[in-house]
Amino acid sequence: MKRPLVKILILVAATSLIVSAQEKPKGYNGLGLGLGSLSRLSKAQTRSVSPENFSGEKGKAGMSIDGPALNAARDLGQGWKVSPYVRIKAKDTLVLADVKGEGAIQQIWCTPSGISRFAILRIYWDGETEPSVECPLGDFFASGWGQYAQLSSLAVCVNPGSAYNCYWEMPFRKGFKATLENISDDVFTIYYQINYTLTDVPADAAYFHAQFRRVNPLPYKTDYTILDGVKGWGHYVGTYMAWGVNNNGWWGEGEIKFFMDGDTKFPTICGTGTEDYFCGSYDFDAKRADGTVQYTEHTTPYTGLYQVIRGDGHYQVQQRFGLYRWHIMDPIRFEKDLKVTIQALGWRNGGRYLPLQDDIASVAYWYQAEPHAKFPKLPDKDSLEII
Repeated sequence: MKRPLVKILILVAATSLIVSAQEKPKGYNGLGLGLGSLSRLSKAQTRSVSPENFSGEKGKAGMSIDGPALNAARDLGQGWKVSPYVRIKAKDTLVLADVKGEGAIQQIWCTPSGISRFAILRIYWDGETEPSVECPLGDFFASGWGQYAQLSSLAVCVNPGSAYNCYWEMPFRKGFKATLENISDDVFTIYYQINYTLTDVPADAAYFHAQFRRVNPLPYKTDYTILDGVKGWGHYVGTYMAWGVNNNGWWGEGEIKFFMDGDTKFPTICGTGTEDYFCGSYDFDAKRADGTVQYTEHTTPYTGLYQVIRGDGHYQVQQRFGLYRWHIMDPIRFEKDLKVTIQALGWRNGGRYLPLQDDIASVAYWYQAEPHAKFPKLPDKDSLEII
């Protein structure tokens, strides 16, 4: 029997070969590289924006003479890690990148120092005035609770000690702008790197979107809305949820529902339970060596219950969970509109369902053709706070 890691590598390699086989043999543009296409040459130009090269221009990195680490480099001078990070003043906004041209973001890495729920990431494509990505920084990288938990997946990785990484491909045709707003009362420090390519973008390549929502507490007998108001043609590719439970007992009986292309009262897709949607089963429970049955953290290429915060029995008393589900192999396709909801459902005495009033936050990830509908207004600072 093959070990699980071997199975994963075989699956990823097979997927890459399928993608590669579907690509045109001529004019390869360097987008969507997988294991099956790494050997193919391309005229795409690799670029990177960071505090050592805010413009991403060729031959312009590592030139700072007045960065925040100037004192540390005082004996060495220019070229010796003078500007590895940026400090954002309270209530200020930093332009992380403002790039012109055609291509795609291929990877983002950052590590913050501060409350990541109070740092708002926004990304704009092709000069648009409304962001296509608007999300607290930690939640965008599936880390909404402000506590480190290791995560290994194809789309997002969280590595020791507080390193956020994403690999969502994000095409642009005229350029992109990324900003980070510090809504806190303290200075926010961030190290970051946005790696992208300048190349031709296929006509059928859609734009990446990510939207954050949070309700605390969820009103009784009300479905939680992950995404609503989407208009246009596209496909849904992922869900992250930071789920805080306000009752004792199991909390994941609720069904996820995808309403698409004119659905009204009833959806086209309805799941069978929260842990089922996140590709687990039976409460994510497993018996441990000591004989107890516990929630079992796990992180896989496409799905995971990677974070369980059990509380300390003192001030930190609530159970909190971090879950992700990437629809990389099974995108939810829509042509006109999309709405996604999930129920918060537990059990009461007598074998009856109990609608829960939990603290739930989420990020929805999808691709669509522009223009996109305006996002709902983000919650204010107090409503974002983890309490």
